[in-house]
Amino acid sequence: MPSLQDLATIALVGAGATAVLDAWLLLLQRLGLPTMNFVLLGRWVGHGLRGRWRHAAIAQAAPVAGERGLGWLVHYLVGIAFAALLAALPGGWLQAPTLWPALAFGVGTVAVPLFVMQPAMGLGFAARKTPAPLQNCARSLTNHAVFGVGLYLAAVAVQQIGR
Repeated sequence: MPSLQDLATIALVGAGATAVLDAWLLLLQRLGLPTMNFVLLGRWVGHGLRGRWRHAAIAQAAPVAGERGLGWLVHYLVGIAFAALLAALPGGWLQAPTLWPALAFGVGTVAVPLFVMQPAMGLGFAARKTPAPLQNCARSLTNHAVFGVGLYLAAVAVQQIGR
C-alpha cells in the first residue's frame, strides 16, 4: 500500500502535469486554435452520473448544474489518476523519473479521449464525425504528449522540493 507521502507525491505530479497541459492549451487558445471545452466534459460526466454516458452531440445535451466546475475537477482528477497509473508501473519511475517513460505513457493516454470519450460524446471513434478527424487526432496526440512531458517535469520538480 502506498504511503501518505507517495499519495501526496502522485497528487502533486498529476496536478502539475495537468497544469502543464493547461498552460499548453492556453497558448493554443491565444493562437486561435480550438481546444477542449471542459464545460462539455462536466456536462458529459454530469449526465453520466445520472446514467447516460452516450450522446449524439454532447454540446446539444441539456446543461448540467455546475458543469464547468465539474469538468475542471474531473480534468485534474484524471490527471492525478494517470500519474497514479504511471507510478504503479514496475520500475519505480516515481522515485527516479525520466522523460521517455513519462512521454510514452502520456502519449498512451490519448486512447481515453479517442476511443472512449469522443465516441460517447457523439464525435465518433477517433473524432471521425468531426470536420477534421486527422487534425483533431493529431491535436489530441500532441496534447497528451505535452501531458507526458508535464508528468516528467512535475515529478522532477516535486523531487527537487523534497530534497
